[in-house]
Amino acid sequence: MGVLLVEWIWGLAGSLIIAGAAYWKRSLSLSGLAAAVLLGTSMYALGSLAWFGTLIAFFVSSTLLSKLKHQRKSAAESGYAKGGRRDAGQVAANGGLGLLLCLGNAVWPDPTWWIVFVGVMATVNADTWATEIGGMSKSTPRSIISGKHVPAGTSGGITGLGLLASLLGGAFIGLVSGWFSQIGESGYETGILAALIILGALSGLIGSLADSWLGATFQVMYRCNVCGKTIEKQFHCNQKAAQIRGMSWMTNDRVNAVSSLVGGIMCLVISILIF
Repeated sequence: MGVLLVEWIWGLAGSLIIAGAAYWKRSLSLSGLAAAVLLGTSMYALGSLAWFGTLIAFFVSSTLLSKLKHQRKSAAESGYAKGGRRDAGQVAANGGLGLLLCLGNAVWPDPTWWIVFVGVMATVNADTWATEIGGMSKSTPRSIISGKHVPAGTSGGITGLGLLASLLGGAFIGLVSGWFSQIGESGYETGILAALIILGALSGLIGSLADSWLGATFQVMYRCNVCGKTIEKQFHCNQKAAQIRGMSWMTNDRVNAVSSLVGGIMCLVISILIF
């Protein structure tokens, strides 16, 4: 009981420090701060340093990238469902499934939970890197559906730079998860590390593409009645916008959650087929 309590205390302390710094830097809203602390604390206490460390690696890298070229992206972000500060919904969409997998592993320990978790985190990280780095591309995005040029910031728009960033973002999670999972072992097994890097890169890329496809097909989109801009959120220019396509319940957060599940499943499938 005492050991378990210590795990919760360490998890809470670490989560408060990291999420508190993000809130101070205006990367998290108040609800996002609360959700991030709850998520991180639970992940550490129910899982291990590997689960917690992988989550933090995603959070820190995505937060730093979000701050990069912030002024350049501010105009495009005005039409996004979420702004630069992550709220509880975004935190849950990016990390909620990971927490459920961690809980499943705590109740019924099995390596399958970990593999799916790596794919889930690889996807959310790959998608974030693709959005943040791909948004700096000098080439015009193309629709994942038609292949035609679309305005920057359009849901379902992809670029070569964004695809590369997605691949690297997934590989980064694979590298971090492999490194954290072997801390305390007699030595690092390069085979395991290489396998997780490959799994992270492939599943992250596939999950990120699934996110783009869902964004271009099923995600709800609106048109502002004042400025005429196509947007992801229901209100713009202080007025309610008109829905023009998609399913009303398929918000950006739900697209993120579904695509992360796709990435997790693909990570498991690839691991079975290849390794």
